[in-house]
Amino acid sequence: MNIFERFKKSTDKAQNIVISTHILPDADGIGSEIALCLAMRELGKNAICVNEEALLDRYKYLDPQDVIISREDYLTLYLDKEIDLFIVTDTNSLERIGDGMKNIAQKAPNLLFIDHHPCPKEVMDINCIDTSKAATGELAGELILSLGINLSREMALPLYTAILIDTSSFRYPTVTGDTHRLIGHLMDTGVTPPHAYNMIYGTKKLTYMKLLGKVLASALTTKDEKVAWLTLTEDLLQKFQIDTEDTLAFINHLLVLDNIKVAIMFREMGEEIKVSLRSIGIVDVGVMARALGGGGHDHSAAAVIKGSLDSVMKSTVQKLHTMLLLQEAEETKLLSR
Repeated sequence: MNIFERFKKSTDKAQNIVISTHILPDADGIGSEIALCLAMRELGKNAICVNEEALLDRYKYLDPQDVIISREDYLTLYLDKEIDLFIVTDTNSLERIGDGMKNIAQKAPNLLFIDHHPCPKEVMDINCIDTSKAATGELAGELILSLGINLSREMALPLYTAILIDTSSFRYPTVTGDTHRLIGHLMDTGVTPPHAYNMIYGTKKLTYMKLLGKVLASALTTKDEKVAWLTLTEDLLQKFQIDTEDTLAFINHLLVLDNIKVAIMFREMGEEIKVSLRSIGIVDVGVMARALGGGGHDHSAAAVIKGSLDSVMKSTVQKLHTMLLLQEAEETKLLSR
């Protein structure tokens, strides 16, 4: 049974459907759940999106029908409502949707993950997971089309935004012809690239430009210039009054450097440091992130490490540079055979 057959079988027999995504959701998880919810409603299903927290203001334009509610509101309004199917987008682990949502999910008779992140084969075989997709939004769009549902603009804008964000504006090597063919379907509904881009990235204040300049000025590289990194401290965020969400793309500026193989951004989060990794696709930073206790894709990954900024930065750069050199040596060995 392929993922399209599995999706149809799961949704056919369900009437009351709850859709959720991971905590601190990004546009991929949010866009996917909104579009899937609207599609299920087109089929006459009682579908609703429930997340651990309420939708952030910056994403509300993606949800004009208010299909997303918080767990707290769900427990108030729908506590006694039976769930036939619980769908989770953009992750394949219940641990990532929040303890409260996990308790709700475990009470549902059927659970389905819709995702594009790596996972054990046993999980992949019983869910709708395709690691070849550029974004969960791409997979969600294809699943919706597979049911013969006509995409509406209300479905298309969240899906376009999901793919736009998770591919860094179509820059990652996971983008394929199929990705762009789906984008064509989404644009046919009236979604335009300038509108979608401006709505999610927004216009910026001068303070944003000054913070970006400050962060880029902190850029450093290893001697061979194969690894480059930025630092973002809590003091800087407070000084410039910038939302953390607006800084996520800062790391992508490093990818234009000559000789770059691995880009890193270190961001202070209290007693922890978030280590974001990017590559142009030649180097598998997902493997590197897992070695640091995190995870992700081969071109985009992250880990959270306890410690001071200086200590984490020093040890992490050293580890990743060593791993990079080992990867390159292994590739050279394979090519010489």
